[in-house]
Amino acid sequence: MNRKIVYAVAFALALAAPFVAYPVFLMKLLCFALFACAFNLLIGFTGLLSFGHAAFFGTAGYATGHLLAVSGLPTGLGIVLGVLASALLGLVIGALAIRRQGIYFSMITLALAQMVYFAALRAPFTHGEDGLQGVPRGRLLGLLDLSSDLVMYYVVLAIFTAGFALIVRTVHSPFGQVLKAIKENEPRAMSLGYEVDRYKLLAFVLSAALAGLAGATKTVVLGFETLTDVHWTMSGLVVLMTLVGGMGTLAGPILGAFLIVALENKLGDLGTNLAESLGIAWFSTLGESVGMVTGLIFIVCVLLFRRGIVGELGALLERGRKA
Repeated sequence: MNRKIVYAVAFALALAAPFVAYPVFLMKLLCFALFACAFNLLIGFTGLLSFGHAAFFGTAGYATGHLLAVSGLPTGLGIVLGVLASALLGLVIGALAIRRQGIYFSMITLALAQMVYFAALRAPFTHGEDGLQGVPRGRLLGLLDLSSDLVMYYVVLAIFTAGFALIVRTVHSPFGQVLKAIKENEPRAMSLGYEVDRYKLLAFVLSAALAGLAGATKTVVLGFETLTDVHWTMSGLVVLMTLVGGMGTLAGPILGAFLIVALENKLGDLGTNLAESLGIAWFSTLGESVGMVTGLIFIVCVLLFRRGIVGELGALLERGRKA
């Protein structure tokens, strides 16, 4: 009941958010939050650490952007086809990667994701380092004009809500319980008769599809797609979001994504304001030190918040309840 109340309050705040903040920035937050939730489904509830999730995020973005900008497909169909492209890629990479465990699984996903990056760099339709530009938002179902930031925001909010609801339903389903069993004790799950590799592959494909949904939506929102979204640093960024927010929690990746993306976008403005108000010129260089600041946050979370921000808050509340 408490969880439902929290979700209802959060949804109400999200509905009112575009009237007090810049809608495009909020849409970017929601896209990365969905990306982090998709990754958390794999690592937090299945125990599979993928270092190549940027491949699915960027592949869907490129596929959707090309279909909308060049082929002129409807926006909804373009997003669906982008998600299917990332799901198919997830099926191929997952089928190869789940043959190994632990660090070997992670290295295989990283190597295959780098192959996707170099393919995006060389493919003619991606325009290489220039990126894919001029992606139109169009109209959704022929009714909603997505050129309006306010309309686009509520569409993105609906997409995020549907994706998050799917993750919640998956986690609390019998399928999700098997995934948790695989994470806790894979040999035990095998001894109970579960086809572990099939479950891991299904989880991998579902996570890839949801990551693709986030990437395709982000391309429509911003109107462009670049190599940044398929680079290995994007995979590292989503790992950071998940760990900072709380791996294995439902709300943790959302908080982590909001924190990291807000730092990347607003740290420069904060430093400039501090430099002007305090008269210390050093603060004006904060915008150039985003990596250092996020790295410091990661170190603090690892040392002091081993379960992430949401995980530690949940443990604190649980101890208070017992006391």
